[in-house]
Amino acid sequence: MAFFLGKHKCVAMVVLNNLVMILLTLFSLLVATAAMADPPAIARQGCEDQCGDVPIPYPFGVREGCFMDPGYLITCKPRSSSTHIKAPFRGNGSDEVLEISLLKAQVIVDGEFSLLGEYDLKQTSPFTWSASSNMFTAIGCNIVAYIRNKNFTSACVSLCDMMPLAVKDESCSGIGCCQISIPSGLKTLNISLSNFGNSSGTWKFSYLNFAFLTNQKRFTYNLSESEATLYGKIPPVALEWSIGSRTCEEALLHKDSYACGLHSTCFDSTNGPGYRCNCSDGFEGNPYLGCQDIDECVTGDNLCHYSGKCNNTIGNYDCSCPKGYHGDGWKNGTGCTEGPERGPLIKIIAGVGVGFMFVFVCFYFSYWGIQQRRIIKHREKFFQQNGGLLLQQQIASRKGVTDIATILTIEQLEKATNNFDESRVVGQGGYGTVFRGNLSNGKVVAIKKSKIMDKGQIIQFINEVDILSQINHRNVVKLLGCCLETEVPLLVYEFISNGTLFQHIHNENQAVSISWGNRLRIAAETAGALGYLHSAHSIPILHRDVKSSNILLDDNYVAKVSDFGASRLAPLDEVQATTLLQGTLGYLDPECFDTGKLIDKSDVYSFGVVLAELLTGQNPILSGLEGHKSLAKHFVSSMKDNNLFQILDHHVVNEGDREQLVVVAELARRCLKVKGEDRPTMKEVAMELDSLRMLCEYPWIQHKYEESECFLCGPSTSSTANVNGQETIMLALENSH
Repeated sequence: MAFFLGKHKCVAMVVLNNLVMILLTLFSLLVATAAMADPPAIARQGCEDQCGDVPIPYPFGVREGCFMDPGYLITCKPRSSSTHIKAPFRGNGSDEVLEISLLKAQVIVDGEFSLLGEYDLKQTSPFTWSASSNMFTAIGCNIVAYIRNKNFTSACVSLCDMMPLAVKDESCSGIGCCQISIPSGLKTLNISLSNFGNSSGTWKFSYLNFAFLTNQKRFTYNLSESEATLYGKIPPVALEWSIGSRTCEEALLHKDSYACGLHSTCFDSTNGPGYRCNCSDGFEGNPYLGCQDIDECVTGDNLCHYSGKCNNTIGNYDCSCPKGYHGDGWKNGTGCTEGPERGPLIKIIAGVGVGFMFVFVCFYFSYWGIQQRRIIKHREKFFQQNGGLLLQQQIASRKGVTDIATILTIEQLEKATNNFDESRVVGQGGYGTVFRGNLSNGKVVAIKKSKIMDKGQIIQFINEVDILSQINHRNVVKLLGCCLETEVPLLVYEFISNGTLFQHIHNENQAVSISWGNRLRIAAETAGALGYLHSAHSIPILHRDVKSSNILLDDNYVAKVSDFGASRLAPLDEVQATTLLQGTLGYLDPECFDTGKLIDKSDVYSFGVVLAELLTGQNPILSGLEGHKSLAKHFVSSMKDNNLFQILDHHVVNEGDREQLVVVAELARRCLKVKGEDRPTMKEVAMELDSLRMLCEYPWIQHKYEESECFLCGPSTSSTANVNGQETIMLALENSH
């Protein structure tokens, strides 16, 4: 008996468990059904969302507080299961609304609204006639139908010269019926008709002429029913609406008036100004009130495999396989297949693979970390070797001074030059390569990557960087900073865009562009810059590599002396300094070449070669000329033999004054003296060229200048005469003002 009762108790428990499972399943189905049966609200809370059989979604409303603004007010007067929208379409009247579409932002209204006559939707109204959904249509015989406003006029022609049998139904192509499209953004229009020819015809509806705007999807032309169509109800017309007059981008800046709700997307109106809103993918409802997530797992609108499990997410869903199945759970994927997800062997292989990958990743990052530490240590080592600490101290001592070199990192320069790509190379010379770079602040710079560095002159190098960065002369390329994290320091200069003087002199395509006036000005500017380096700075600076390829030109052909890779600071208490032979063949001072001693007159000799280049247009090293290998010797020899004008560039001879050319040539000859003590100083050279340039620019003072004793009266080696000439020109300029 006890066994019998125990057995029945077990059966009862099983039945009870099954009953609970059934009830839970039914409850879940009821909740899902309730969720599906309760669609998102289309009107504001507490507002009517229906008038007759026409839904009224927000921003429309039938009473105060339910619409966005008065332009969206619906006057609900139920009649024949329809409603009315309050005009301002035609005066104070109302027009019957048949449909309101949030997705298309359209209102479909009674067609009687679009017959012959003049209509004004008013500029303050949110409505325009839809250009995408409407067609201007005319029905009749031998008529011209016009649609116009103040900005445009369009028309279509309907003829009745052909027999009715030649016309097929649903063909509105100009015989008895014509149609044309309208432009977008229309708010005002006038519809009119005119007849021409014989309109009596033989068709039974030929005496009826109509023109109207209609929704093309709701209008079908039927020849046999034309008369009934004309006497019956005119097909409806579509109006489009938009929010305000701003674009989406502009509206987003005004959050207080932005109309699009949560989980919605803004679209610019395609039919005039303003914007409209639609729910984003995976959401539904009224975008102006906020959209709700679509539960694709409940609606069944998903791509999960029939054996898979759908997992809803906000705005989307995911598919997976239940326990005991394997696959990705998608219909268009591997689906779900019953059976163990992985065999023991697969799990072992997967585990070993994951472990191997983990070890590899750890090894890689460890190796990468070690390499990075090595790179950092090397950069710190080079930074200290190249005098970085000393330069930092000098920068700190000049705190607040803007004209001081900036210390840049190698990462900054690699980024600026695309890792020193060959396409960024703008010049190469004996001392290194110059790259064009763009710093992160947008500044374009020239980065010089030198080839060698004397380790015993680090302190002198840092001092020179410090001083060169303080040079503020309009005709000297500005040193902006340096990088000391490489074996050989990198120097960063301002970028000059118009190439070198050498290119403009010796390139046939560019030589014509440099006039004699420009050549004389470039020579004067270069001499002034070198004179400033020699005498105007606190510590004289000798360039040691003056040549035409180290004179850069900007877009206005203003000279910029560059490339101080061979420069040295000259001690004030020493006239000469012993140095290694440096410079460029053809420009080298022969005295420095013989004695190995560097003097300030060495730059004067090299500048004399540049003057000879400007005058003759020839290279500093000549080829194919017997007896002379250098331009300097050939130039001096030609002047000695009175053959100056035979070696001058024909462009220079045609443009320059002969006396001026003789004076400049004489100055070049004096600069090319073999003994340095016989050469003028750079300051004297600059003064003479400035005087001559002023005479070229101000020819009206020529007669005053000729009255004084100056170098224009003939070859002279007297610097006193040159100074007097300078003073005479300046006095004449002052008197003229």
